[in-house]
Formats: sequence, structure tokens, C-alpha cells
Amino acid sequence: MVPHLSEDLLLSPQSNIQIVQKARSNFPIMEAEKLFLLFSLLMLQFSSCTSHDSLKTNQTIKEGDLLISEGNNFALGFFSLGSSSNRYLGIWYHKVPEQTVVWVANRNDPIIGSSGFLFINQYGNLVLHGKDDQKLPVWSTNVSVEENDTCAAQLLDSGNLILVRKRSRKTVWQSFDYPTNILLPGMKLGLDRKLGIDRFLKSWRSADDPGFGDFSLRINPNGSPQIFFYNGTKPISRSPPWPWRSQMGLFNSTSVNDPDEIYWVFTVPDDSYLLRLIVDHLGHVKTLTWRESDGQWKEYWKSPQFHCDYYGNCGAYSTCELANLNEFGCACLPGFEPKYPLEWSARDGSGGCVRKRPHTSSVCQHGEGFVKVENVILPESSAAVWVDMSKSLADCEVQCKRNCSCSAYAIIAIPGKNYGCLTWYKELVDINYVRSESHDLYVRVDAYELGTLFLLSNYFIGLSLQILIYKSFPMLVTALDCS
Repeated sequence: MVPHLSEDLLLSPQSNIQIVQKARSNFPIMEAEKLFLLFSLLMLQFSSCTSHDSLKTNQTIKEGDLLISEGNNFALGFFSLGSSSNRYLGIWYHKVPEQTVVWVANRNDPIIGSSGFLFINQYGNLVLHGKDDQKLPVWSTNVSVEENDTCAAQLLDSGNLILVRKRSRKTVWQSFDYPTNILLPGMKLGLDRKLGIDRFLKSWRSADDPGFGDFSLRINPNGSPQIFFYNGTKPISRSPPWPWRSQMGLFNSTSVNDPDEIYWVFTVPDDSYLLRLIVDHLGHVKTLTWRESDGQWKEYWKSPQFHCDYYGNCGAYSTCELANLNEFGCACLPGFEPKYPLEWSARDGSGGCVRKRPHTSSVCQHGEGFVKVENVILPESSAAVWVDMSKSLADCEVQCKRNCSCSAYAIIAIPGKNYGCLTWYKELVDINYVRSESHDLYVRVDAYELGTLFLLSNYFIGLSLQILIYKSFPMLVTALDCS
């Protein structure tokens, strides 16, 4: 639904002059002072944007002017950071005393001095210039608008700046499609294949420079989609594979994965606090909250924080468990052993694990099977394959076992559907133990490992039964021993 733009805001200055002329003819006894006052008020309305949430053709935003959303949630204007004289056009929280910028138009092209101005040109685009005599714009929306149509821009209470056609009321551009380093409620993170848009977050260069930094948060659509946090092109951390949780404490989230779009979006059900997700210049993804009673932004969540948060901390074919900060949390998967035993014993698990008996045993049509690894965040899934969205556990195992390259499989609940069968065909990397968002992973092992685990399982079952009998019937066990 396109927010309503008042028809009054789309009137030209010439229309306002006609209104005054009409008023003069209808009220011949009106004093000249009153006519002058009426004319002045009308012209002031259209010559200044400081009291409006909208901008139309032939209007300009310059230094000192603001667009303020209808509910006073957000403001758009020019600002500087720190002691720098560089000026930027951006959006910030209007009600928060501590200036918190959420979007920047010209983040890599600052304006020197206070001569910048924003307007809608004859082609219907928002255009930012640094000087009156500057031929090339500093920034532009660069969209196509139908001939003989006009546009108006509006700052919404969500923090979204939209550009709307006058005739069709269609939104032709919005700032939510081009985020900077912050994700706001209602702003999508991900891909729109129809529009050819990849919405991702990119950190600032520093606290006083909103230019492109080193860190980014974006969705990797390959295999089963994941949200990755990168330093350049190197993964720092990642989310579990899609589908993602819908309940996240202070906020709710929705994820979509279809041929047209792959995205994640969150909403805040309670308007008593503000919430934003930020990729900071120091290399963290954070969720911050603001309450009037607090009077400051407070950190609600941060990643990476612990060693298991870091991508591939324990290498391939291993798990990472944060049971104790002073303990080594890496362990090889069933059927695997440390690739570099000396480094492993020195608490360096980055080399990962390799399969036991690679030359004397086979996992392809030689009695192999699968061992369940319970309650883990599933492995990195960009090379994983969804076999079917309605497979049972037994069917999924058959599908994986049939292909000798299949190293593991899992059954995952799909929102609005049944259960899907996800299979892995390359190295199993970045498997973590965690209480939330966990699944069971079935790892392919050779017949020897399967038999060993079966014997061990029977042994421990027998031992557990003996302990149970001894605790339940101690006198009976003593009598049997004496006989």
C-alpha cells in the first residue's frame, strides 16, 4: 500500500497565486494586510520543507531544511560527523537526543561546505548537488519515470524515504532497497530477483566516516540460504541454514525463499522501544535498543562473541561446543580423527578432522550407514541440496545413501509445508552445539565405525541396566553374588 500524499503538496506555486486571486475577488472588503498575510503563509508552505514530510518538483532541501516524518519518528537533512566539515544527506531518529544516523545518500561522496541541496528534477528523480554550478550530481535515484508525469518524495514513519508517481501513486524508488549499515524494522535483507536488487548492510569506514568499510552482512542464496557476516570476502560468522526462526526475543522475523525473492525481515511488536540492527566498523553485528527510561542505546545482542561464533573455528568434519570458556570446544565427528594431532592437543582445532581408515575402508556400497549427531546448528549449506520438501527421515536416508558423494543429511521443518530433506556433498564445516535453532545431523560413516558404535552402544546399555538393577534391588544383587 502506497502512503497517501496530500494533493495540496502537489500544487504548484502558480496554483497558490490563483487561490489568493480568487480570495481577493470573493472578499473585496478584505484588508490588504490580510491578503498579504494569506499570500505569505501559502508561499511559506511551499518555499520551506522544515514542517513537511514531503518534497515535490521545484522544491529544494538545503542546509537547515528538514523533512520530518508525520509522527516525528525520523528526519532527513544535511549533517556532519565529529570534527569533519564534510556534509552528508541522511536520515536519523528525530526523537532520540543522541543523533543516530540510519541511512546516508552520499556516503562515499561527501559535500565540502554548506552548499549542498536536494531537489526533484524534471525527469522525476531525486538529485543531490554540492554546488549551484555543479553539472554532475553527487547522488541521484536514477529511475525512469513516465513522460509528462511528476513525482513527490515522502519520508515515512518507518524511516523509509520513498519516491512516488503523482498519477499512479506507484513507488518507483525507496531508500529501504539501498540500506547502508543499519537494518530497521520492516527493511528487507536479501535479494529481489525480479528487480535485480541485493539488499545488504555495509559498515562505515570509521565512526566519523560513513564511506564503505570492510564488513558486510548479506544473504548467500546458494544451496540452502544463509546470512553471512564478512570481512571483505572472508566469512566471519553465519546464521543457520534457512528457514530461520520467527521468534527472536524482542522482535519477530519473517523469512521468504521463493523463485522471486530471498529475504529476512524483522518487526517490533511493542512501540515502547526502538530497535535497530547495525554492522559496525569494528567488526560486529549488533542489535541495539532505545527506551526513553534508559536514555541511551543498549546492546541486546552481538556476534561474533565466543570462539564458536567464528566461522570454521574447528575446521572440517568437527563440532564446536562452548561448554566452558577455559575448555577446548572442538571435537571430531563420528568416524573422523584430528588431521593434525599435535596442533589439536595444543588446543588449535583450525586444521579440522579427516576420515579414519581412508585406505582400508569405504563409505560407498560397503555396509556404510549414518550416525546421528544431535542438537547442532547444521553445517555450512551453500553446497547443500534440497532433495525434496516432503521426504520422511527414512526416504531422506535412502536418497543420501544412494549417492556415494553424500556426506550427511538432515530433516528440517518447512513453514507452511511438511519436512524437507537437505543433503550435503562436500566438507562438513562450522557445526556448533547450541540450545536454539538446533537439528539432528546424520553423518555418513563406514561399516567398521558403524559396528564399533553399535557394540559401544550395547555395552553402555548393558552397563546402565546393571547400575539400574543394583540401585533398585541391592539385596538381590548381593544374594546373586554370594551364590
